[in-house]
Amino acid sequence: MTIIRLISVWVTATVTLIASAQGPLKVVKPGDGGMDEARLSQVDRVIEEAISEKTIPGAVVSIVRGDRIAYLKAYGNKSVVPSVKPMTTETMFDLASVSKCVGTTLSFMQLIESGRVRLTDNVDMYIPGFKPWEDPETGEKVDITVRDLMTHSSGLDAYIGVDGYVAEFGENTPDELETFIATRVNRNFRPGTKCLYSCLNFVTLQRILERVTGEKLCDYAQRNVFDPLGLKHTCYFPLTPDGQSKAKEKLKELCAPTEVQADGLPLVGAVHDPLARRINSGNSGNAGVFSNAEDLSVICAAIMNGGYGILGPLTIELMCKAPIQNDPKVGRALGWDKDGWHPGTRGDIFDPETSIWHTGYTGPSIVIDMKTRTAVIILANRVHPEDKGSLARLRAQVANIVAGAVVK
Repeated sequence: MTIIRLISVWVTATVTLIASAQGPLKVVKPGDGGMDEARLSQVDRVIEEAISEKTIPGAVVSIVRGDRIAYLKAYGNKSVVPSVKPMTTETMFDLASVSKCVGTTLSFMQLIESGRVRLTDNVDMYIPGFKPWEDPETGEKVDITVRDLMTHSSGLDAYIGVDGYVAEFGENTPDELETFIATRVNRNFRPGTKCLYSCLNFVTLQRILERVTGEKLCDYAQRNVFDPLGLKHTCYFPLTPDGQSKAKEKLKELCAPTEVQADGLPLVGAVHDPLARRINSGNSGNAGVFSNAEDLSVICAAIMNGGYGILGPLTIELMCKAPIQNDPKVGRALGWDKDGWHPGTRGDIFDPETSIWHTGYTGPSIVIDMKTRTAVIILANRVHPEDKGSLARLRAQVANIVAGAVVK
Protein backbone atom coordinates (compact mmCIF):
# COMPACT_ATOMS: atom_id res chain seq x y z
CA MET A 1 0.00 0.00 0.00
CA THR A 2 1.38 3.42 -0.95
CA ILE A 3 2.09 6.18 1.55
CA ILE A 4 -0.68 8.31 -0.01
CA ARG A 5 -3.11 5.40 0.32
CA LEU A 6 -2.08 4.86 3.96
CA ILE A 7 -2.61 8.55 4.73
CA SER A 8 -6.01 8.42 3.04
CA VAL A 9 -7.08 5.41 5.11
CA TRP A 10 -5.80 7.06 8.30
CA VAL A 11 -7.69 10.29 7.55
CA THR A 12 -10.89 8.39 6.77
CA ALA A 13 -10.59 6.39 9.99
CA THR A 14 -9.91 9.54 11.97
CA VAL A 15 -12.95 11.33 10.53
CA THR A 16 -15.11 8.30 11.28
CA LEU A 17 -13.80 8.18 14.84
CA ILE A 18 -14.51 11.89 15.35
CA ALA A 19 -18.02 11.50 13.92
CA SER A 20 -18.75 8.48 16.10
CA ALA A 21 -17.75 10.38 19.20
CA GLN A 22 -19.59 13.62 18.47
CA GLY A 23 -21.49 13.78 21.76
CA PRO A 24 -23.01 16.91 23.33
CA LEU A 25 -22.56 20.39 21.91
CA LYS A 26 -20.89 23.13 23.92
CA VAL A 27 -23.37 25.44 25.65
CA VAL A 28 -22.35 29.10 25.34
CA LYS A 29 -23.82 32.47 26.25
CA PRO A 30 -26.21 33.90 23.64
CA GLY A 31 -23.74 36.65 22.74
CA ASP A 32 -21.03 34.08 22.06
CA GLY A 33 -23.47 32.33 19.77
CA GLY A 34 -24.11 35.45 17.74
CA MET A 35 -27.43 36.26 19.38
CA ASP A 36 -28.89 39.27 21.17
CA GLU A 37 -29.48 38.04 24.73
CA ALA A 38 -32.16 40.61 25.59
CA ARG A 39 -34.23 39.77 22.53
CA LEU A 40 -33.76 36.05 23.01
CA SER A 41 -34.94 36.22 26.62
CA GLN A 42 -38.43 36.97 25.33
CA VAL A 43 -38.74 33.24 24.72
CA ASP A 44 -39.21 32.92 28.50
CA ARG A 45 -42.32 35.10 28.42
CA VAL A 46 -44.00 33.09 25.67
CA ILE A 47 -43.30 29.72 27.30
CA GLU A 48 -44.29 30.88 30.76
CA GLU A 49 -47.57 32.29 29.42
CA ALA A 50 -48.37 28.90 27.89
CA ILE A 51 -47.65 27.21 31.23
CA SER A 52 -49.77 29.71 33.18
CA GLU A 53 -52.64 29.15 30.73
CA LYS A 54 -52.20 25.37 31.30
CA THR A 55 -51.63 24.75 27.61
CA ILE A 56 -48.55 22.79 28.66
CA PRO A 57 -47.21 21.72 32.07
CA GLY A 58 -43.64 22.59 31.06
CA ALA A 59 -41.11 22.70 28.26
CA VAL A 60 -37.45 22.63 27.30
CA VAL A 61 -36.08 25.01 24.67
CA SER A 62 -32.72 24.75 22.92
CA ILE A 63 -31.41 27.24 20.38
CA VAL A 64 -28.47 26.03 18.26
CA ARG A 65 -26.16 28.35 16.31
CA GLY A 66 -23.72 26.54 14.08
CA ASP A 67 -22.18 23.87 16.28
CA ARG A 68 -22.99 25.37 19.69
CA ILE A 69 -26.04 25.74 21.89
CA ALA A 70 -26.70 29.44 22.52
CA TYR A 71 -29.74 28.92 24.76
CA LEU A 72 -30.89 25.91 26.80
CA LYS A 73 -33.58 26.18 29.43
CA ALA A 74 -36.20 24.07 31.19
CA TYR A 75 -39.55 25.49 32.31
CA GLY A 76 -42.35 24.27 34.56
CA ASN A 77 -43.01 20.60 35.28
CA LYS A 78 -42.44 17.43 33.33
CA SER A 79 -45.42 15.76 35.04
CA VAL A 80 -48.44 16.73 37.10
CA VAL A 81 -50.04 13.24 37.25
CA PRO A 82 -49.69 11.07 39.28
CA SER A 83 -47.28 13.47 40.99
CA VAL A 84 -45.66 16.82 40.26
CA LYS A 85 -42.07 16.57 39.04
CA PRO A 86 -40.03 19.55 37.83
CA MET A 87 -38.79 19.77 34.26
CA THR A 88 -35.06 19.45 33.62
CA THR A 89 -33.00 19.85 30.47
CA GLU A 90 -32.31 16.09 30.61
CA THR A 91 -36.00 15.20 30.30
CA MET A 92 -36.76 12.90 27.37
CA PHE A 93 -39.90 13.48 25.32
CA ASP A 94 -42.06 11.38 23.03
CA LEU A 95 -41.21 13.06 19.72
CA ALA A 96 -44.34 11.78 17.94
CA SER A 97 -44.07 12.79 14.25
CA VAL A 98 -40.70 14.49 14.73
CA SER A 99 -39.60 10.82 14.71
CA LYS A 100 -40.28 10.90 10.96
CA CYS A 101 -37.36 13.35 10.59
CA VAL A 102 -34.76 12.24 13.11
CA GLY A 103 -35.44 8.50 12.86
CA THR A 104 -36.96 7.46 9.56
CA THR A 105 -35.74 10.24 7.25
CA LEU A 106 -32.11 10.33 8.37
CA SER A 107 -32.00 6.52 8.17
CA PHE A 108 -33.65 6.42 4.77
CA MET A 109 -31.39 9.11 3.32
CA GLN A 110 -28.50 6.79 4.12
CA LEU A 111 -30.08 4.15 1.88
CA ILE A 112 -30.40 6.70 -0.92
CA GLU A 113 -26.83 7.92 -0.41
CA SER A 114 -25.47 4.36 -0.53
CA GLY A 115 -27.36 3.52 -3.72
CA ARG A 116 -29.52 0.88 -2.08
CA VAL A 117 -32.75 2.75 -2.82
CA ARG A 118 -33.60 5.52 -5.29
CA LEU A 119 -36.19 8.25 -4.89
CA THR A 120 -37.64 7.27 -8.26
CA ASP A 121 -38.09 3.60 -7.28
CA ASN A 122 -41.66 2.40 -7.32
CA VAL A 123 -42.86 1.15 -3.95
CA ASP A 124 -43.95 -2.17 -5.48
CA MET A 125 -40.27 -2.96 -6.13
CA TYR A 126 -40.02 -3.55 -2.38
CA ILE A 127 -43.60 -4.31 -1.38
CA PRO A 128 -45.09 -6.58 -4.05
CA GLY A 129 -48.73 -5.86 -4.79
CA PHE A 130 -48.57 -2.24 -3.60
CA LYS A 131 -51.48 -0.67 -5.47
CA PRO A 132 -50.93 2.29 -7.82
CA TRP A 133 -53.23 5.29 -8.14
CA GLU A 134 -55.89 4.75 -10.79
CA ASP A 135 -57.59 7.60 -12.62
CA PRO A 136 -61.32 7.12 -11.98
CA GLU A 137 -62.20 8.56 -15.41
CA THR A 138 -59.62 7.03 -17.75
CA GLY A 139 -58.37 4.02 -15.81
CA GLU A 140 -54.77 5.24 -16.15
CA LYS A 141 -52.53 3.76 -13.45
CA VAL A 142 -49.65 5.69 -11.86
CA ASP A 143 -47.20 3.95 -9.53
CA ILE A 144 -46.35 5.50 -6.16
CA THR A 145 -42.63 6.17 -5.68
CA VAL A 146 -40.31 6.52 -2.71
CA ARG A 147 -40.19 10.28 -3.37
CA ASP A 148 -44.00 10.43 -3.14
CA LEU A 149 -43.86 8.77 0.29
CA MET A 150 -41.12 11.08 1.60
CA THR A 151 -42.93 14.25 0.49
CA HIS A 152 -46.46 13.19 1.51
CA SER A 153 -47.57 13.42 -2.10
CA SER A 154 -48.51 9.75 -2.52
CA GLY A 155 -52.22 10.30 -1.95
CA LEU A 156 -52.44 7.61 0.73
CA ASP A 157 -55.02 8.18 3.47
CA ALA A 158 -53.72 10.21 6.40
CA TYR A 159 -54.26 7.49 9.00
CA ILE A 160 -56.32 4.40 9.74
CA GLY A 161 -59.03 3.67 12.27
CA VAL A 162 -56.90 1.81 14.80
CA ASP A 163 -59.80 0.32 16.78
CA GLY A 164 -61.42 -1.06 13.61
CA TYR A 165 -58.10 -2.39 12.34
CA VAL A 166 -57.32 -4.09 15.66
CA ALA A 167 -60.77 -5.66 15.76
CA GLU A 168 -60.02 -7.30 12.39
CA PHE A 169 -56.31 -8.09 12.61
CA GLY A 170 -55.30 -7.76 16.27
CA GLU A 171 -52.56 -5.80 17.99
CA ASN A 172 -48.83 -6.12 17.22
CA THR A 173 -49.48 -7.03 13.57
CA PRO A 174 -46.97 -5.05 11.45
CA ASP A 175 -47.03 -7.54 8.56
CA GLU A 176 -50.80 -7.32 8.28
CA LEU A 177 -50.54 -3.51 8.47
CA GLU A 178 -48.17 -3.51 5.50
CA THR A 179 -50.65 -5.54 3.46
CA PHE A 180 -53.52 -3.32 4.58
CA ILE A 181 -51.71 -0.18 3.39
CA ALA A 182 -50.57 -1.87 0.18
CA THR A 183 -53.99 -3.14 -0.88
CA ARG A 184 -56.85 -1.45 0.99
CA VAL A 185 -55.95 2.15 1.84
CA ASN A 186 -57.34 4.81 -0.49
CA ARG A 187 -55.19 6.47 -3.17
CA ASN A 188 -56.77 9.92 -3.13
CA PHE A 189 -55.05 11.72 -6.04
CA ARG A 190 -52.37 11.42 -8.71
CA PRO A 191 -49.00 11.06 -6.93
CA GLY A 192 -46.83 14.18 -6.87
CA THR A 193 -49.65 16.66 -7.49
CA LYS A 194 -50.91 17.47 -3.99
CA CYS A 195 -49.97 17.03 -0.34
CA LEU A 196 -51.90 14.85 2.09
CA TYR A 197 -49.87 14.44 5.27
CA SER A 198 -49.97 10.73 6.06
CA CYS A 199 -48.45 8.57 8.77
CA LEU A 200 -48.95 5.65 6.39
CA ASN A 201 -46.29 7.06 4.06
CA PHE A 202 -43.67 6.70 6.76
CA VAL A 203 -44.83 3.29 7.93
CA THR A 204 -44.35 2.22 4.30
CA LEU A 205 -40.86 3.75 4.24
CA GLN A 206 -40.12 1.82 7.43
CA ARG A 207 -41.10 -1.44 5.77
CA ILE A 208 -38.93 -0.70 2.72
CA LEU A 209 -35.95 0.07 4.97
CA GLU A 210 -36.46 -3.13 6.92
CA ARG A 211 -36.62 -5.21 3.75
CA VAL A 212 -33.47 -3.62 2.32
CA THR A 213 -31.38 -3.73 5.51
CA GLY A 214 -32.76 -6.85 7.20
CA GLU A 215 -33.04 -4.87 10.44
CA LYS A 216 -35.89 -3.31 12.37
CA LEU A 217 -36.04 0.47 11.94
CA CYS A 218 -35.43 0.99 15.67
CA ASP A 219 -32.24 -1.08 15.52
CA TYR A 220 -30.99 0.43 12.26
CA ALA A 221 -31.51 4.03 13.44
CA GLN A 222 -29.83 3.31 16.76
CA ARG A 223 -26.78 1.73 15.14
CA ASN A 224 -26.39 4.06 12.16
CA VAL A 225 -27.71 7.44 13.34
CA PHE A 226 -28.07 7.82 17.10
CA ASP A 227 -24.97 5.93 18.27
CA PRO A 228 -22.56 7.46 15.68
CA LEU A 229 -23.68 10.92 16.82
CA GLY A 230 -22.92 10.02 20.42
CA LEU A 231 -26.53 10.42 21.53
CA LYS A 232 -27.07 8.98 25.02
CA HIS A 233 -30.72 9.94 25.48
CA THR A 234 -32.28 9.08 22.13
CA CYS A 235 -33.94 5.78 21.27
CA TYR A 236 -37.10 3.92 20.40
CA PHE A 237 -38.80 1.99 23.20
CA PRO A 238 -40.03 -1.23 21.55
CA LEU A 239 -42.80 -2.82 23.60
CA THR A 240 -41.85 -6.37 22.63
CA PRO A 241 -39.79 -8.34 25.21
CA ASP A 242 -36.66 -8.43 23.02
CA GLY A 243 -36.72 -4.63 22.77
CA GLN A 244 -36.18 -4.06 26.49
CA SER A 245 -32.93 -3.68 28.38
CA LYS A 246 -31.76 -2.38 31.73
CA ALA A 247 -30.25 0.66 30.00
CA LYS A 248 -33.57 1.52 28.39
CA GLU A 249 -35.42 0.99 31.65
CA LYS A 250 -33.16 3.62 33.22
CA LEU A 251 -33.83 5.99 30.32
CA LYS A 252 -37.57 5.60 30.86
CA GLU A 253 -37.12 7.26 34.26
CA LEU A 254 -36.14 10.44 32.38
CA CYS A 255 -39.22 10.42 30.15
CA ALA A 256 -41.98 12.99 30.45
CA PRO A 257 -45.34 11.22 30.68
CA THR A 258 -48.02 11.83 28.07
CA GLU A 259 -51.78 11.35 28.16
CA VAL A 260 -53.54 9.79 31.15
CA GLN A 261 -55.10 6.46 30.18
CA ALA A 262 -58.27 4.69 31.32
CA ASP A 263 -56.48 3.33 34.40
CA GLY A 264 -55.81 6.88 35.61
CA LEU A 265 -52.07 6.73 34.87
CA PRO A 266 -50.21 8.41 32.00
CA LEU A 267 -48.10 6.66 29.38
CA VAL A 268 -44.39 6.76 30.21
CA GLY A 269 -41.76 5.46 27.80
CA ALA A 270 -44.48 4.09 25.52
CA VAL A 271 -45.26 5.98 22.32
CA HIS A 272 -48.50 7.96 22.48
CA ASP A 273 -49.48 7.42 18.83
CA PRO A 274 -51.94 4.47 18.78
CA LEU A 275 -50.85 3.08 15.41
CA ALA A 276 -47.21 3.07 16.48
CA ARG A 277 -47.97 1.68 19.94
CA ARG A 278 -50.75 -0.83 19.34
CA ILE A 279 -49.98 -2.12 15.85
CA ASN A 280 -46.21 -1.60 15.44
CA SER A 281 -45.31 -2.08 19.13
CA GLY A 282 -43.18 1.05 19.32
CA ASN A 283 -41.05 0.29 16.25
CA SER A 284 -42.73 2.51 13.69
CA GLY A 285 -41.84 4.83 10.85
CA ASN A 286 -44.37 7.48 11.83
CA ALA A 287 -43.59 7.85 15.56
CA GLY A 288 -41.71 6.22 18.42
CA VAL A 289 -38.44 8.11 18.97
CA PHE A 290 -37.81 9.58 22.43
CA SER A 291 -35.10 12.19 22.90
CA ASN A 292 -34.04 15.26 24.85
CA ALA A 293 -33.05 18.79 23.87
CA GLU A 294 -29.29 18.31 23.95
CA ASP A 295 -29.39 15.22 21.73
CA LEU A 296 -31.72 16.90 19.25
CA SER A 297 -29.32 19.84 19.22
CA VAL A 298 -26.58 17.48 18.00
CA ILE A 299 -28.86 16.20 15.23
CA CYS A 300 -29.65 19.76 14.15
CA ALA A 301 -25.96 20.69 14.22
CA ALA A 302 -25.18 17.63 12.08
CA ILE A 303 -27.70 18.77 9.48
CA MET A 304 -26.33 22.34 9.52
CA ASN A 305 -22.67 21.30 9.41
CA GLY A 306 -22.24 18.75 6.68
CA GLY A 307 -23.62 15.64 8.33
CA TYR A 308 -21.06 14.77 11.06
CA GLY A 309 -20.41 11.53 9.18
CA ILE A 310 -23.96 10.16 9.17
CA LEU A 311 -24.76 11.81 5.82
CA GLY A 312 -22.76 13.66 3.21
CA PRO A 313 -23.22 17.40 2.59
CA LEU A 314 -24.82 16.91 -0.83
CA THR A 315 -27.25 14.38 0.61
CA ILE A 316 -28.30 16.90 3.24
CA GLU A 317 -28.68 19.57 0.57
CA LEU A 318 -30.99 17.23 -1.34
CA MET A 319 -32.98 16.42 1.79
CA CYS A 320 -33.66 20.09 2.45
CA LYS A 321 -35.06 20.84 -1.02
CA ALA A 322 -38.59 20.46 -2.36
CA PRO A 323 -38.19 18.04 -5.30
CA ILE A 324 -38.61 19.79 -8.64
CA GLN A 325 -40.55 16.76 -9.94
CA ASN A 326 -43.45 17.57 -7.57
CA ASP A 327 -46.11 20.18 -8.15
CA PRO A 328 -45.16 23.32 -6.16
CA LYS A 329 -48.42 22.92 -4.21
CA VAL A 330 -46.90 19.88 -2.47
CA GLY A 331 -44.61 22.20 -0.51
CA ARG A 332 -42.48 19.61 1.24
CA ALA A 333 -38.83 18.59 1.28
CA LEU A 334 -37.74 14.97 1.84
CA GLY A 335 -39.17 14.11 5.25
CA TRP A 336 -39.46 17.77 6.30
CA ASP A 337 -42.02 20.54 5.91
CA LYS A 338 -41.05 23.40 3.61
CA ASP A 339 -44.29 25.13 2.64
CA GLY A 340 -43.46 28.76 1.91
CA TRP A 341 -47.12 29.60 1.44
CA HIS A 342 -48.02 28.66 5.01
CA PRO A 343 -45.16 29.70 7.32
CA GLY A 344 -46.67 28.18 10.47
CA THR A 345 -43.98 26.67 12.67
CA ARG A 346 -41.04 28.56 11.11
CA GLY A 347 -42.74 31.90 11.88
CA ASP A 348 -42.57 34.99 9.70
CA ILE A 349 -38.85 35.89 9.66
CA PHE A 350 -36.79 32.81 8.77
CA ASP A 351 -36.31 32.46 5.02
CA PRO A 352 -38.71 29.84 3.58
CA GLU A 353 -36.17 29.00 0.89
CA THR A 354 -33.52 27.97 3.41
CA SER A 355 -35.65 26.59 6.25
CA ILE A 356 -37.07 23.16 7.08
CA TRP A 357 -39.20 22.21 10.04
CA HIS A 358 -41.46 19.60 11.58
CA THR A 359 -43.86 19.21 14.48
CA GLY A 360 -45.10 16.30 16.57
CA TYR A 361 -48.61 15.64 17.87
CA THR A 362 -47.47 15.44 21.50
CA GLY A 363 -45.95 18.93 21.34
CA PRO A 364 -42.32 18.91 20.08
CA SER A 365 -41.07 20.92 17.11
CA ILE A 366 -37.84 21.64 15.25
CA VAL A 367 -37.07 24.55 12.92
CA ILE A 368 -33.73 24.65 11.06
CA ASP A 369 -32.60 27.65 9.00
CA MET A 370 -29.64 26.56 6.90
CA LYS A 371 -28.72 30.13 5.87
CA THR A 372 -28.09 31.42 9.40
CA ARG A 373 -27.27 27.94 10.76
CA THR A 374 -29.89 28.39 13.46
CA ALA A 375 -32.09 25.68 14.94
CA VAL A 376 -35.06 26.14 17.27
CA ILE A 377 -36.02 23.11 19.35
CA ILE A 378 -39.15 23.19 21.50
CA LEU A 379 -39.99 20.15 23.60
CA ALA A 380 -43.39 20.82 25.13
CA ASN A 381 -45.61 18.08 26.49
CA ARG A 382 -48.98 19.21 25.14
CA VAL A 383 -50.83 15.93 25.79
CA HIS A 384 -50.11 15.73 29.52
CA PRO A 385 -52.25 15.15 31.43
CA GLU A 386 -54.98 15.57 28.77
CA ASP A 387 -54.91 15.79 24.99
CA LYS A 388 -56.05 19.34 24.44
CA GLY A 389 -54.84 22.76 23.36
CA SER A 390 -52.69 23.91 20.46
CA LEU A 391 -49.08 25.04 20.23
CA ALA A 392 -49.27 26.44 16.69
CA ARG A 393 -49.05 30.09 17.70
CA LEU A 394 -46.44 29.49 20.40
CA ARG A 395 -44.13 27.77 17.93
CA ALA A 396 -44.33 30.66 15.48
CA GLN A 397 -43.83 33.20 18.28
CA VAL A 398 -40.68 31.46 19.51
CA ALA A 399 -39.33 31.13 15.95
CA ASN A 400 -39.84 34.87 15.37
CA ILE A 401 -38.13 35.76 18.65
CA VAL A 402 -35.15 33.57 17.81
CA ALA A 403 -34.88 34.86 14.24
CA GLY A 404 -35.05 38.43 15.51
CA ALA A 405 -32.26 37.72 17.99
CA VAL A 406 -29.77 36.58 15.32
CA VAL A 407 -27.15 39.32 15.02
CA LYS A 408 -24.31 37.54 13.20
